[in-house]
Amino acid sequence: MSILGFPWALRAGALPLPPDLAFLLGHGVAPATLAQAADRAGAWGTDGASALLATGGITEEAYYRALAAELGTSFLAGPIPLGPGARYPESVIAGVAPLRPGAPAAYVLAPRGAAIAELLRGRSPTGRMPALTTPRLLREAVFSANPAGIAACAADALQIHRPDWALKARPMGPTLAIGGLIAGLVVVAMVELPPALVLGLWTLAQAVLLAMVTLRVAAISVEGDGAAASEPMSDADLPIYTVFVALHREAAVVPRLVAALSALDYPAAKLDIKFVIEAHDTGTLAALEAATLPPGAEIVVVPPGLPRTKPRALNCALPLARGSCLVVYDAEDVPDPSQLRSAAALFARSDPNTACLQGRLVIDNQRDGPLPKCFALEYAALFDVLIPALAAWNVPIPLGGTSTHFRTHILRAVHGWDAWNVTEDADLGLRLARAGYRVGDLPSNTFEEAPARVGAWLHQRARWMKGFIQTSFTHGRQPARTARELGALGTLAAVALVPGTVVCALAYPFLMGHAAYRFLFAGVEPLDGFWINLPNGTAMTVFVSGLLAMLLPAALGCVRRGWWDLLPYVPLMPAYFLLVSLGAWLGLIELVLAPDRWNKTEHGLSRSSRSGALNRA
Repeated sequence: MSILGFPWALRAGALPLPPDLAFLLGHGVAPATLAQAADRAGAWGTDGASALLATGGITEEAYYRALAAELGTSFLAGPIPLGPGARYPESVIAGVAPLRPGAPAAYVLAPRGAAIAELLRGRSPTGRMPALTTPRLLREAVFSANPAGIAACAADALQIHRPDWALKARPMGPTLAIGGLIAGLVVVAMVELPPALVLGLWTLAQAVLLAMVTLRVAAISVEGDGAAASEPMSDADLPIYTVFVALHREAAVVPRLVAALSALDYPAAKLDIKFVIEAHDTGTLAALEAATLPPGAEIVVVPPGLPRTKPRALNCALPLARGSCLVVYDAEDVPDPSQLRSAAALFARSDPNTACLQGRLVIDNQRDGPLPKCFALEYAALFDVLIPALAAWNVPIPLGGTSTHFRTHILRAVHGWDAWNVTEDADLGLRLARAGYRVGDLPSNTFEEAPARVGAWLHQRARWMKGFIQTSFTHGRQPARTARELGALGTLAAVALVPGTVVCALAYPFLMGHAAYRFLFAGVEPLDGFWINLPNGTAMTVFVSGLLAMLLPAALGCVRRGWWDLLPYVPLMPAYFLLVSLGAWLGLIELVLAPDRWNKTEHGLSRSSRSGALNRA
């Protein structure tokens, strides 16, 4: 007998191996392959089976077939006849599900990790040896058994558990009608009220706007951090990390995406990569099946259902996440290879209430035209200047939707994403803040592709603005309660960054046009007395501050990135924000006509790549 209790290990002349590897010596697997997997398992701090599968020493199906043969039980490879007791996600998480009468066994088992060694020691979880299958086949069987139920859970779980946080908990039609009525009454009132009162109200509104603008300008005072300020963790100490990538009609970028994820510097046995696609998207499925996926990767096909949105797809996959940390990437993303290590180390040294780390998104196809250049400036201002400042001030942060890293248990505690909100990232950022959690800054780059055509850009921006309005309605239903949960500074930040962004965008061309007319043609003459000059003085202050809020963060973002060639384009930002305004108006119209529509952005169209990241495949 060997020290592990497996006589075949010594007969084969092999070094002592963990139980989940040693039995394979009797099934034709080379001792050198098993020894290498055992060394990897020790270095990575994981079980032998996971290390073997992650290094490609054996396929998943071959491993579980050999395990079934060793245990003297059936292996189920075809359609698995699940019984009525199969449950989602419980059966997938536990790795066990009942079978219909007449099946080879009462249960089917898909063990992982330590459970495999327990089986080999003769400890059946049911007292009678069940049939075996792979974790992938069990998941697919559970999904096939109840697709409508899984789709409904993904769409409506938030509304069921926390209706006060859910967009669909209250119809938006009456709210929009009331909002329009109030806006009309305000216009009428402004005409009929005494001029002095109108000036007072207008000055008050300008003061609120000034406070919101000041928040953005003040962000330039916070020092940027060029690298993750944390000690690296050993492979053995790193947690299992789940990577979600939601794809829809993204066959063109699959090769680049797979190359980017394969380049991640993280122990392969601790990677849990899930490509999440819609059931009808056969093109993307074919591209994924043709690619050589990274170790630990699997394709999760979301059952058909409404709404057909990214957050619903992510909700379907959330219960399947095996990692204690989880990151969401978009199809066009190319993250820094060390990003997961940096995030794991930063989580390890952060306050347990740090629920999320926002990575820094970088537009990489800047040379595709003026629009991507301005988009790159906007992202530099947001992710290199504003978000680090917001994180330092510990105020709510509307998340970026990609390169967002979570503690998985907290993400589940807040019930994942709102499937009906088309800017689910901004909503989740506010929801985390209301629940008492904070978002940190992760100074690690993720390169992205920006739309180069105005039409595609407007469709994307309209969706974002529509989602910001949805988020504003969701968290504005009980304003006093929301303000108590966020605090004074948090409330100011939330108002400035979500509804304030939309309101400013909608009003921008009118206010800018009026200001330009007054300054260039009508003139601004000082009057006698402080109070009578206050409205004009406040208006001028807001105008200048607004320009600074557009220009200074963009310029500082360029400086921090060393993009000296983009600095001459910073003065174009006021013109660029006219397009942002058009996107806001389109989003408002869509909110009325198609509130649930998800405007798809096409990727794989970039002609340039500043870093070279978008050229990888």
